Order: sequence, then structure tokens, then C-alpha cells
Amino acid sequence: MAAKRKRGALAAGKAKRARSAPSAGEAVPEGGPQERDIPPQEYSIPPPVSQGKWKNKERVLIFSSRGISFRTRHLMQDLRTLMPHSKADTKMDRKDQLFVINEVCEMKNCNKCIFFEAKKKQDLYMWLSNTPQGPSAKFLVQNVHTLAELKMTGNCLRGSRPLLSFDPIFDREPHYALLKELFIQIFSTPQYHPKSQPFVDHVFTFTVTDERIWFRNYQIIEEDASLVEIGPRFVLNLIKIFQGSFGGPTLYENPHYQSPNMHRRLVRLSVAAKFREKQQVKEVQKIKKKETKVLVEEDPTEVVFETPAEEKPVEIQFVKPESKPIVKDKKKLRKIQRKKQKKLFRTE
Repeated sequence: MAAKRKRGALAAGKAKRARSAPSAGEAVPEGGPQERDIPPQEYSIPPPVSQGKWKNKERVLIFSSRGISFRTRHLMQDLRTLMPHSKADTKMDRKDQLFVINEVCEMKNCNKCIFFEAKKKQDLYMWLSNTPQGPSAKFLVQNVHTLAELKMTGNCLRGSRPLLSFDPIFDREPHYALLKELFIQIFSTPQYHPKSQPFVDHVFTFTVTDERIWFRNYQIIEEDASLVEIGPRFVLNLIKIFQGSFGGPTLYENPHYQSPNMHRRLVRLSVAAKFREKQQVKEVQKIKKKETKVLVEEDPTEVVFETPAEEKPVEIQFVKPESKPIVKDKKKLRKIQRKKQKKLFRTE
């Protein structure tokens, strides 16, 4: 039979256990933890990786619509790995309106958004937006090359903060200045972010060439600022800049933009024009073959350099010529000819 516990036994057991750290309301005695026979390891707190406070609470939501290709999916994943302050979400249905993304960003506690929109399973559009107030910009993405596709030699530290390098034209044009501020707020990793590393070892470059923005990612491999491209890379063709988030009044429209549908239509028309030209040449050749040949009148200048031959009197021979003897030996033939000549001289 089990022995009964005493009434004060449980209280005594609890009293023996010493608390590891004093609560916020309690005061630490003057003797310190060593005088109270508490090991000092329980009070040692490891210092944080980055000595500072995370003030810039920028969070970027990166997701896409349904129907994207495998290359777009890999590009989206590459951007998520390069940006530690990004968040992911499930794909959005095509039937949903774009302003629904503002509510998704609010639920995910994000104030920036990169949305990839696929159309016709071949055209890719990118939305960069500051939710929910705006502005937002729509781009056509071209020449996409992902990290796995490039296989470059560089390898930067995951979670490190990037440097952002911009073309000088971003400071001259007003619409490029707006895009520059949007790129800075979206692609730059906030300082002292919990998932970031306190190192700067790669550069995001934004260059304007041929009325397009070229994005490249380089790693800084040495102190003399030698760069190696590590990817991903893509080209952004600006379409429009809107005042609101995913809509609203149009602030800027690119006059040099040509839609992919128009480009494909012009290519088809050029191919059709070449084919039509070949058919017309064949028809002209057939018509030329069927036409009757027209005789050209004689040219009087053709006979200028012709010299007429001398006219010889026509001789009529009434006596049958003698048949020549067939002699195989040439010496005998010559002897016979000489004999005949001698006879002729004698008769004369």
C-alpha cells in the first residue's frame, strides 16, 4: 500500500526549485547570481547577428497568375531567393480582377507586390506596385534567363544585401525617376532584416537600352570591384504607369511599345507579302511563255561589216571524170601521176 504524502511535501519540493531568471517585477539581489549559487550560463544571451533595429518594414509579395511557363516559375523562385524580405502566395485565378491583389497583400501584411501575369501561354507581363495607394507599373518581360539556365561561375551569399546600380537616364526623365524609386523600395533588402545577412556581395543593375530596362545581377568577387554575372537576367519593356495600385489614371504611356500581338501580325504580313511576290513572278513568267513571239524587223546596220565574196563563173563538166585507182602505196601513186602529166605535155 502506497504511503500517503504529507500535506507540506509538495510545497517543499516546489520551494527547492530555483527560478533561472528573475521576472520583470522582481529585483536582482546585490550579491548577483554567483552568490545565489545559480549558474551564470542561464543568464548569458547570445548577441544578435546584426547590431541594430529593423525599422524599414518593407515586405514584397511575389506570386503569379495561372498558366505561366516553367521558365517564369523558375524566375519567380530566383527572385524569392534573392530577396529575403519577400513572401509567396498561391497562384491567382485568371477570372479574378487585378484589384483583388490589394486585399491579398493586406492579408499577407505586404506593402509591395511583384505580380507575373501570363497571357496566351506565351506572353509574360510583370506588375510592380506599391499597395494599396500606388503607383504601379506594367511591363512586358522579354529574354528571360534563370539561375539554373545560365550556370555562371559566381555564387553570392544567400540573404546578403545587394547594391542597386542605375543608368544615368533614370535621373533625367521623370517617368524613369518614378520607376527608380519603385525599384529601390522593392528590390533593396531592408537594413537589419531578420532573414538578411550583414554583407554586401552582389549588385543589381538597371540599364536603359533600346527603350527597354535591362536587369542584370553581378557578384562582387574581389575588393577591386571585379564583377561576375550570376543571373537571373531579363528585359523589361515599359507599357504604362498608373497612379493607383493595379489601375487608376494613366501617368505615362510608352509611345515606343509594340504589343506582342501586333509584332506577330507584322511578321505574318511580311511572310505573306514575300509569298505573294513569288506567286506574281511565276504568273508573269507563265504569261510570257504563252505569248506569240513577235518577229523583229531586220536591222540595216547588221550588214555594215559584211564583205561579199567574189563571184566565180559556173563551170559545167560534160565528161565524166576518170575514176582514180586505189593504190595503197603512196610512192606508186606519185609515179602514176607523173606519167599522166608527161603524157599531157607530149600531146600539147
